[in-house]
Amino acid sequence: MGESVREECGVFGIFSPERTDVARSVYYGLFALQHRGQEGCGITVNDDGVFHTYKDIGLVNEVFTPERLDSLGKGSIAIGHVRYGTTGKNSRRNCQPMEVNHIKGVMAVAHNGNLTNAGELRRELELSGSIFHTTSDTESIAYVITRERLSAPSIEVAVSRAFDKIEGAYSLIIMSPTKMIIGRDKNGFRPLCYGQCSDGSYVAASESCALGAVGAKFIRDVEPGEIVVFTQNGIFSMTEHCNKTKSTLCVFEHIYFARSDSVIDGVSVHEARMRAGEFLAQEHPVDADVVIGVPDSGIDAALGYAKKSGIPYGIGFVKNKYIARTFISPGQSDRENKVRIKLNPIESVVSGKRIVLVDDSIVRGTTSERIVRVLREAGAAEVHMRISAPPFMNPCYYGTDIDSRDALIACHHSVEEIARIIGADSLGYLSIEHATQLGGGKSKCSFCTACFSGEYPTAIPKEQYKNKFENKISQRSD
Repeated sequence: MGESVREECGVFGIFSPERTDVARSVYYGLFALQHRGQEGCGITVNDDGVFHTYKDIGLVNEVFTPERLDSLGKGSIAIGHVRYGTTGKNSRRNCQPMEVNHIKGVMAVAHNGNLTNAGELRRELELSGSIFHTTSDTESIAYVITRERLSAPSIEVAVSRAFDKIEGAYSLIIMSPTKMIIGRDKNGFRPLCYGQCSDGSYVAASESCALGAVGAKFIRDVEPGEIVVFTQNGIFSMTEHCNKTKSTLCVFEHIYFARSDSVIDGVSVHEARMRAGEFLAQEHPVDADVVIGVPDSGIDAALGYAKKSGIPYGIGFVKNKYIARTFISPGQSDRENKVRIKLNPIESVVSGKRIVLVDDSIVRGTTSERIVRVLREAGAAEVHMRISAPPFMNPCYYGTDIDSRDALIACHHSVEEIARIIGADSLGYLSIEHATQLGGGKSKCSFCTACFSGEYPTAIPKEQYKNKFENKISQRSD
């Protein structure tokens, strides 16, 4: 809806025992992960050690026409990526997978996350002679791996050594001429899992929903710090980086980022969001006639709120399913029309009613204000807003696109003031305590809540902003 926090990427890979149309499998997997990034996408196909890559800005179905997929040819391994960048601007050169040719061969990397030591790494690599062609931190990961590969006996050992050098959030899918390697940072900030198809192919993805898109059966999540290697002789796991620290999955994966039908670290995302709504009903009860959710991310929590409170759930909005990245946004003077075009209220549901409106977050407050106004204009008697996350108070350094406190409304106003600003009769946020309980005792991990609490699980960079490397380049002299 314009002001929501945005995730950074989705990764997908397939390792097939035979040469086949792996590009189309990756295409379907990326389509299932489109919610994780809409800026750009790419696919790299490995045909007996020869790599074919295509990537560009745009949605998956815009970038990959049937003809474009055919041009990638067949192969036994392929990896793909959908991007929303948190380091590096939106451009074709920053799209992934990133392909690197080095003295030991060729490698392609797809990365979901954000490095906290990206600046230091890049500076060290540049001083040692590395030449950067992009402004994404993923290129630093690729260079660290290739540097380690010079002395490592195998690509997987090079990846393991690189894990000692890179810091922050990273779920990786790496392709060499003969192997697919997947790995997750030791904190497990971002999800990663794998499964298997009936033909014996192994599939890895950011979320389990993408496994289902290609008919793969979920096997398990990759553990924090684990590296899993897929070869023609079978698969094996490297666990020397596991259990080095407390796992801290980003709690916003459950609140907003992931698709509702995914299961992450043993927890159903749908159930976690239902649980958030139930907690909201306990913390912030109100006399009302109907509970409605803001599509799509607020619906599961709204169902939970209705279930716990006993207030009926209603479909209060119809969402225009044909609004995509290419939609031409209205001008500054007519921004409220953008909400009306995306969301239409159902007047018979909201007119004259006291409404509990459930959404996943409030960042700047501008979109929330417009949604409340639309409900008022449709005849709502009262609008009580409930947010299935705590207030955003701090920047995120692990992949969520919140790099400053400046634009966060909760940093500058009290809850009561925010309610007045957005035009709601009342406002209630989920508590941090309950946010850490969304797993319902089923989660195999703990959670990072730094954007709410300010308690960071790792050392944080002195400076962090999305286009830092573009700015650095522009300041260079000849």
